[in-house]
Amino acid sequence: MIDLSPYKKEATELLIKLISIQSISREEDQTADLIEAHLEVNGITTFRKENNVWAQNKHYDSSKPTILLNSHHDTVKPNQGYTRDPFHPEIIDGKLYGLGSNDAGGPLVCLFETFLYYYNQEHLKYNFVFAATAEEEISGKNGIELVKNEFGPLDFAVVGEPTEMNAAIAEKGLMVLDCVAKGKAGHAAREEGESALYKAIDDINWFRNFQFEKTSQTLGPIKMSATIINGGTQHNVVPDVCSFVVDVRTTDAYSNLETLEIIKKHIQSEVTPRSTRLNPSSIDENHPFVVAAKKIGATTYGSPTLSDQALLDIPSLKMGPGKSERSHTADEFIMINELEHAIDRYVSIFNQIV
Repeated sequence: MIDLSPYKKEATELLIKLISIQSISREEDQTADLIEAHLEVNGITTFRKENNVWAQNKHYDSSKPTILLNSHHDTVKPNQGYTRDPFHPEIIDGKLYGLGSNDAGGPLVCLFETFLYYYNQEHLKYNFVFAATAEEEISGKNGIELVKNEFGPLDFAVVGEPTEMNAAIAEKGLMVLDCVAKGKAGHAAREEGESALYKAIDDINWFRNFQFEKTSQTLGPIKMSATIINGGTQHNVVPDVCSFVVDVRTTDAYSNLETLEIIKKHIQSEVTPRSTRLNPSSIDENHPFVVAAKKIGATTYGSPTLSDQALLDIPSLKMGPGKSERSHTADEFIMINELEHAIDRYVSIFNQIV
């Protein structure tokens, strides 16, 4: 077996460089430059569109199935709780601090090094495509959605997100619904008008209490939360319009469109989804990668958080170093030994199947 220590060392060095470059969503051009240059330094032909960078293994063979190794290099904006410079990487007591270190710089560099490990190998059963993509944190349309059809046919994907190197074999989708209840204006002192606010409250109570017939085995029930409400103009006018917003976390028990149709059948308000493109996903526990991951001790679970899996239409799962609860927090960090452990585990899993 090839010594993995150089890959582990390079992963840390690359992550330090990434942290030091601001790469907030839609401003990831400089980290895209860095990743592109790093591939080219290793003698790898690169492809780029907008701020998305990808590459194929050296002995890519279109007759073979292909595995996508994907993670994102954009970050959220640093929150106000930071006590350190978010763009100044520091290693203290084995922790590498910096914005994006955990989400998802750590998973990104570990998948990058895994790709390098297999890049020159001949006679693999699978091709590899590595893709560092943009705009994941805002579910933007100029990220993986823009370029996924340019990777060639894909059969499976590992999406790098902080999962403690466990296998998230299902992920909730998302719909944000703009709802408008309509009534009839009237004077509040008289028995006239039809309050849109009361209609909205009735519908909000339905969202709060409704239980869908089917429940996902891995993700549990669909979760619907009213999060914003606006209605009324002054104290003595019965409001004729009341708008509210509902956050819907969908599961693999229903598609987003199926979920939307059920909602529309049950409420009075007009419902307009901002998007139905962020679908739930799941993968069979008998998939070879899942079986291989479990053989080395990875646990499987359903993830409530959204990733670029929502935009892939192939079997995929989330797996990467770091912990989800550190994402988007002040003084974000990842452990150096988590990076090293991740490369070991990725290679151990892939060696079973490629």
